Amino acid sequence: MPGSQRPDMSCARVKQYGSSDIGAAERHNERKNLSYDNINVVPERIPMNVHFKDPGEESYMDILRRMEENGQVSLRGLRQDATLFDEIIIDVNTMYFERNGGYEYAKSFYEEAFRFIEKKFGSEYVVSAVMHADEINKAATDDLGKDVYHYHLHAVVLPVVEKEIKWSKRCKDPELIGTVKEVIHQISHSKKWASDIPLTDENGNIILRKNGKPKFRASYSILQDELYQHMTEHGFKGFQRGELGSTAENLTSLQYQIMKDKERLADLQEKILAEQIRYEPAREVALTLREIGDMGQRTLTGKMAVSKDDYQKLTALATEGITSRSEIHELNRSVEYYRERYYSKANAYSRLEERFDELKEKCRPFLDAMEHFPDLVKIFADKVRELFTIKEARERKAREEAERKYQAEREARKQQSKVKGLER
Repeated sequence: MPGSQRPDMSCARVKQYGSSDIGAAERHNERKNLSYDNINVVPERIPMNVHFKDPGEESYMDILRRMEENGQVSLRGLRQDATLFDEIIIDVNTMYFERNGGYEYAKSFYEEAFRFIEKKFGSEYVVSAVMHADEINKAATDDLGKDVYHYHLHAVVLPVVEKEIKWSKRCKDPELIGTVKEVIHQISHSKKWASDIPLTDENGNIILRKNGKPKFRASYSILQDELYQHMTEHGFKGFQRGELGSTAENLTSLQYQIMKDKERLADLQEKILAEQIRYEPAREVALTLREIGDMGQRTLTGKMAVSKDDYQKLTALATEGITSRSEIHELNRSVEYYRERYYSKANAYSRLEERFDELKEKCRPFLDAMEHFPDLVKIFADKVRELFTIKEARERKAREEAERKYQAEREARKQQSKVKGLER
């Protein structure tokens, strides 16, 4: 007797990264970490993750630098802390995939979502796109009694726009001043996500700001619309467009897990209470049946003797039982069913409480530090990011040195071959 089913909803979130913090996103997406703050990652399942665009041996920053050197993109005029990468995270709630074929259906779904990303941002500007299939959904696992995984897509893209560079007044040819000198492919998050679609009220009138200028729809909201339209047009149905106002994108993985665990605890408590309320009436029926068995006393001749009150009660119950025998049978079955459901939910609640306590203990030092010493935590986090940046720079330098050495040896071998050819 399943409970109410929540609607399946798509969600597209956007996260911004600069040169200092893209390394952390890369290590998470490409599963380069030794451990993860998301405790639901199952390392044995990592090989089942699916790359639709694999960055290969290059880091995300290496790809950007190579594209800049080749003239494919421009970083001209950007601040040191500018956004260089956008990460698009696309998912639908777990049970949508579980009902439609699981892993194989998720692969086809996110392959089409990847095509949407290519269409919107340009295939040449997609740095990486990977479907994660290694994060277990503990709530669904508990409910279904088997391992259930949450499938979602991480796509890292370069926010590129075309920018016209015009001849300035310093140009010696007056006729060229103000004309287009060249068109470059500029990295610009703000321009890429600029919206020109005005907001309207229920009557279709444009909503204005205090200064009289129109308000525009949030570009991330437009992304949700475009994703939903693309997927449904390509045959993926049975889900709704994601609702506005989700806070998931503003939380760390650890905080999000804590929030979801709290929600699951509350949900389980409600379910246990509901099962107990439904169990009690059925339990009363079982008690009445036992009372009938206890009626009367055996006489010396072996016959059963009952009191007048018991006889009247027994007659009434027998009459009622004849007309409602099937109902009594169903109620007996319900007693066992609700007892099992009750104990199942109680056990699940107990296990979840234990995991929640473990999770709180695991993250307590960090959360305490965030509460009492937020400035120090920020300094610490910045320092960790800096160390990772230094580490990546060293690794990149080592790779470049190895490449130079390889090219030098290759050139030397060519020269030796030429000399041997001349000697012959």
